[in-house]
Amino acid sequence: MALLKREEWQGFVRDVDWTPTYADDEAIYPEWHSGTGKVPREAWKTWEESYKVTYPEYVATQREKEASAYAVKAALQRSNNFEILDEGWKSATKMHFGGVALVEYLAVLGELKMARFGLNGAWRNMATFGQLDEMRHAQITTFFGHEFIAKDPQYDWTQKTFHTNDWVPISARNLFDGMMIAPNVVDLAIELPFTFETGFTNLQFVALSADALESGDVNFANMISSIQTDEARHSQQGGPTMEILVEHDPVRAQWIIDKSFWGSARIFSALTGPAMDYYTPLEHRKQSYREFMEEWIIDQFIHTIEDYGLKKPWFWDEFMRGLDTWHHGLHMGLWYWRPTLWWRPKAGVSKDEREWLQEKYPNWEKVFGDKWDVMIDQVNANNVEATLPETLPWLCSTCHLPACNATQSRDGKWRIRSWQLDYDGKKYHFCTNACRQIFWKDRDNVNHETLIDRFLAGQIQPMDVGGILNYMGLTPEVMGDDPDYAAWTRDYVGRPTTGLAAPAGKVS
Repeated sequence: MALLKREEWQGFVRDVDWTPTYADDEAIYPEWHSGTGKVPREAWKTWEESYKVTYPEYVATQREKEASAYAVKAALQRSNNFEILDEGWKSATKMHFGGVALVEYLAVLGELKMARFGLNGAWRNMATFGQLDEMRHAQITTFFGHEFIAKDPQYDWTQKTFHTNDWVPISARNLFDGMMIAPNVVDLAIELPFTFETGFTNLQFVALSADALESGDVNFANMISSIQTDEARHSQQGGPTMEILVEHDPVRAQWIIDKSFWGSARIFSALTGPAMDYYTPLEHRKQSYREFMEEWIIDQFIHTIEDYGLKKPWFWDEFMRGLDTWHHGLHMGLWYWRPTLWWRPKAGVSKDEREWLQEKYPNWEKVFGDKWDVMIDQVNANNVEATLPETLPWLCSTCHLPACNATQSRDGKWRIRSWQLDYDGKKYHFCTNACRQIFWKDRDNVNHETLIDRFLAGQIQPMDVGGILNYMGLTPEVMGDDPDYAAWTRDYVGRPTTGLAAPAGKVS
C-alpha cells in the first residue's frame, strides 16, 4: 500500500465497514446508543466528511502544534509575564482553566462514543481523530494551568473544579453531561460538533485569544489558539450527520439544535460575557460580548442552519433580548456571591468602564447602574461586609444558573421574573421562559438537583454559610474576592450617597 498514491488508498482505509454475519446489526449498534430513529439504516452509507486526513498527516501536524505551543510556554517561564498581567485578566484565565480543562476530557468520552457507535466507517474514523484531539486539549489545558499553582492557589481549580460541588461546575456538568454523555451519537454529533464546537467554541477561544494578546498574555493566547485549530477538523462530524437527519426527520433536527443552542448560550453568558466586558482591561477590549456574538454566532450560525433548511430557534426573540442583559446580571451575581468562586471577579464599573458599557449597551445604566451605585457607596463607607451574601442565589432548574435575568415590563420598568412550573407535586423555578419550555418537553432535569434543591433537602450540613462553602469545596485561600476595590470606587468618593441599602451579611 505504501507504493500507492494517497488518493488511491485513502478512501478505502477511512471508510472500512462490513456486513456482520454472526451478530445482528441491532446488537452491534443498539438504537439507544446509535439513535438512527426515523432514518433508514442504509441512508448512513452516504455520510461523508469534507476534511479527510490520514494518520501520518495527523501525527505530523499535531507534533508541530505541540512543539510550537510548548516552545512559547518554555520561553515565557523565564520572564515576568505572569506578574505584570492585570488581576482581572488573570481571573478570566482562571475561569477558563477551571471551567474548560475537564470538559475537554469529557469530550473525549463523547468522541469515543461516536467512534464506537457511529453508523458509518468514515464517521467512526473521524471520531477516532476527534478523541485524540480532545485528549490533547485536556492535557495541554491542565498542564498550562498547573504551572501557576505555586503563584496562586486558585489555579489548582484547573484540575479540581469538576470534582467539587461548587454551583458553577454543577451547572456546567448539567449541560455537558447532557450534551456529551447521555445522548445517542446522532444527537451528540449535532449538539457537540455542530452546535457547540462550530459555533460557541469560537466565542470562548477566538474572542479570548484576541483579548489575551491585547492584555499581554501570549502564553494563554497561544494555548487556546492551538486548541481551536483542531476544532475545525473534528467539528465536521456535525454537518454530514445533520444533512442526513434533516432529510428524514427535520422536526428532530430542529429540536436538537434549539435546545443545545439555548444551553450553550446560557453557559457562555456566564463564562465568556463577564470575562470580555468586565475582567479584560478596558484598553485591551477588542469587541463587546454582544458584538462578538453578533459576528461569530448569530450571523454565521443562523446562515448555517438555514442552509440545511432549518429555522431560527423558536426562542430567538428572547435570546436576542438577553444579549443585552444576561451576562450583565450574571456578572453582578458572580461578583455578589464572589466567596463561592475560585477566581477574583473584578467589578469593572469605574466611570470610564461604565461609559464604555453604556455605549455598547444603551440600557445598562437604567438596568444595572443604580444597583452598582449601592455597592460603590457601601465600599466607600468602609462597609465591604454589607456587600457579601448570607444566602445562595435561586437557581434555574434547567441551566442551573442564577435566576437574575432582567426583562422590561409594559410599564417600562425592568424586573426579575420567576418562571414557574408545577410538575409531579413539586414547584420548579426557571430563569427564562425557554428554560421552562425545554424542561417541560425533555424532562431530562427532573432528577438533576440544583445546589438549592440539595440545601433544602438537608443534604448540606450544617445548613449555614459555612456548611455551604465546605460542601462546595471552598477554603479561605481560594475563595473569590474583588482584586482591587479602589480601582472602581475611587471615582465616586465624595459624591452624595444613593442610600446604603445593600443586603447585609458576611461570608467567612
